[in-house]
Amino acid sequence: MSSTGIGESIGAQAACSRALAVLRIRSRALAVALLPTAVAVVLLAGGATGHMTGGGWDAARWAVGVLAAVVLLLAAAVAAVIVRASPALSPTVELSERAAPDLYRLVRDLAERLEVPPPSALALTPDCDSWLEDRTHPAHALPTAIRTRRGRRTAVAPVLVIGSPFLWWMRVAELRALLAPVVAGTAPSAHPDISAARRFVRGLDAAVAVASGPGPQGPARLLWKPAFGFVGRVARLLLHSCQGYVGEMERGVAAAASERAQSVDYGLRIVAQEQVGLAYAGWDRLLTRVALPAWRMGRWPSRLDAGVVSALTELSRRDRLAEGFASRLGERPACDLLEEPGVVDEAASLLAARLFHGGPAEPGVGWAPVDWQQYPEEVVDRKWRTEAARLHRVLDDLGAAPSSGPPGPTLARVMTYLSGPGQEAGESLAAGIGAEVAREESARQRTAEAAPVAKSPGDVLNGWGADPLPLFPLQPPRTGRELLADHVTAMVCCAAVDTAGAAPGLDWLDGPALLIRGGRCSDLMSPVLSLTEDGDPGPLRAWLTGAGVRPEKPVRLV
Repeated sequence: MSSTGIGESIGAQAACSRALAVLRIRSRALAVALLPTAVAVVLLAGGATGHMTGGGWDAARWAVGVLAAVVLLLAAAVAAVIVRASPALSPTVELSERAAPDLYRLVRDLAERLEVPPPSALALTPDCDSWLEDRTHPAHALPTAIRTRRGRRTAVAPVLVIGSPFLWWMRVAELRALLAPVVAGTAPSAHPDISAARRFVRGLDAAVAVASGPGPQGPARLLWKPAFGFVGRVARLLLHSCQGYVGEMERGVAAAASERAQSVDYGLRIVAQEQVGLAYAGWDRLLTRVALPAWRMGRWPSRLDAGVVSALTELSRRDRLAEGFASRLGERPACDLLEEPGVVDEAASLLAARLFHGGPAEPGVGWAPVDWQQYPEEVVDRKWRTEAARLHRVLDDLGAAPSSGPPGPTLARVMTYLSGPGQEAGESLAAGIGAEVAREESARQRTAEAAPVAKSPGDVLNGWGADPLPLFPLQPPRTGRELLADHVTAMVCCAAVDTAGAAPGLDWLDGPALLIRGGRCSDLMSPVLSLTEDGDPGPLRAWLTGAGVRPEKPVRLV
C-alpha cells in the first residue's frame, strides 16, 4: 500500500467507487443547471448562421435566454451557499504539540508503521469516542489547513480527535492499539475522489443548516426566507440523492482502514476494545450519577477524567466480570503522554459540562470548579439542604401545619403531611416542587442567555458557539413524583447528618451517598417511596429508629 493512496483492498475499491457515484451526482446537478444555457447558445448560433430565422425562433431565443439567465443566477446562488457555508465543527479541547509531545510522537510513529499520512493535529473530546475530522474549511480559521507544494495546493490530513477518558483509563500500549484503525483512516483523506466527495457532502449539509437557521430579523427576513428556502430544498434533494452512496463509501473506508491496521498490535487491540466498553460504562455512570448533581448546583468537577479511573476501579472491584482490569493500573497510563494532565483534564471537564449540561464557557459567579476532596461538603451536603429548603417552602405555600415540637424545619412535619390523605397530599406536594424547580431552571437559563459571550481560559473550546443549551442532555426532565422522592430523601439525609452524626459522602458509581457509622447507606429509597407513593410512614420510622435519627429535631437549611 502506498503512503498517499488507500490500497487495493475490496473496501478501498468500494469506497472509491461510491465516491465517484457522489461526484457523478454533483456533475449531473451542474449539467442540469447549464442545460438552459446550452440550449440558448445553440439557438443563438443557429440565428447567427442563418439556419434558425423567423419570429418564432426569435421569441424562442428570448425566452430560453431569459430562462438560462435565471437558472444560472439560482445555480450560482446555491453553489455560493454550499461553498461558503461552514460545516459543523465538533467542540473539542485543542491539544498543541507543545502540550503533548509524547502523544504526538506516538501518533506519528503509528502513522509511519501504517504507511499513512499522520494527522495534522490532535484534539480531545470529553466522550468515549475517537475519530478523524476535516478542518480545512476556511471558516474554521486554521492557517495551516492548506499547504503549497511545488505550486500545488495540497490538503492537510484531518485532525485526530481522541476521547479524553481513554487517556486516563487506558495504558499507553492499549491506546496505540485502539487508535491504529482510526489513524489508518488518514489515507482516504489523501485520495482525490474521496476527499472531493466528502467536501461536497459537507457543503450540502452545511447549506441545509444555514437554510434552516433563523436568519436576519426585520425587513431583510422577507427576502431571506424564500431565497434560502429554495437553497435548502435543492441542498436537501442533492443530499438525499447522495445519502446511500456516502454511507457505503464510509463503510468501505472503515473496512480498508481496519484491514490496514491489522498489522499493528492486532492482539492488543482486542483487549483495548474490551476497555472501551468498560470505560464507556464507567464514564456514563460518572456523568449521570456524580457530575450531573454538581452541575445542577452550579459546580463542575474539575477532574472528571481522573474520576473515571476511580469509578472504573470501583466497578472492577464490584463486578467479577471485570476482575483483572484493576491490575493494569500498575502500567503506564496514557495520560502520562501529556505535559500537564491536570490542565487538560480541567479543560475537558469544563467542555463536558457545556456539552451535557449547557454550563457557561468559563468559571464565574454561580459556576465554580470543585475538587473531588470537597465534593461531599460542597456538592452533596449543599444539594441536600437546598432541596430540603425547597421542600419546606412548598409546604409553606400549601399551608401545611408547622412542626408540633421545637420551631424550625423538621422531618416530622414532612412525614405528617404526607401521611394525611396519601395520594392527594403526595400529588399536591409533587406538583408544587415540580413548578418550583421549573421556575428556578427557567431563571437559570435566562441568566445564562443574558450573560456576555466568553471563551474559556486559553481559548480551549474550539468551534463552540454561544448557545447555552446542552447539545447532549444526559437525562430527560424529572417527573414531579421523582422530584418529591429526591426531596424527601434529601430531608432525611439532612436530619441524619444533624441529629445522628451521619456525613455526606461520594460513591463513584452512584453519586451522592449518606455515610452512617462510616458505612454507605443503601437501603433508604424503599422506605421513602412507601411514604411518598403510599402515604405509609411506618417503614421510614423504623429506618429512622434504627439509624438513630430524630425527626422532631429542626435541621439546618441553606
